[in-house]
Amino acid sequence: MPNYNYKCNKCEHAFEERLSIADRKIPEQSPCPECGATESVVQQITAPMICDPVRVGARKMDSGFKEVLQKIHERAPGSELNKTSSQM
Repeated sequence: MPNYNYKCNKCEHAFEERLSIADRKIPEQSPCPECGATESVVQQITAPMICDPVRVGARKMDSGFKEVLQKIHERAPGSELNKTSSQM
């Protein structure tokens, strides 16, 4: 189930709920959990971050994988792996 972000327009309280897609509108129909205001909670929609997790540092390749890339590069020096393995 995905996480959804919500915010109260009255008190600015922000919170997150883990709900099924079918239930994602329930917090908008419920009172704010902080101030109790009704009809003031809205879902916050943001654009997803699209990037290569390895290059932004979110996940590092282990040394074993780097060694495999190096061996492939040694066997095919003109391959595109030259650019990839040299940037790691």
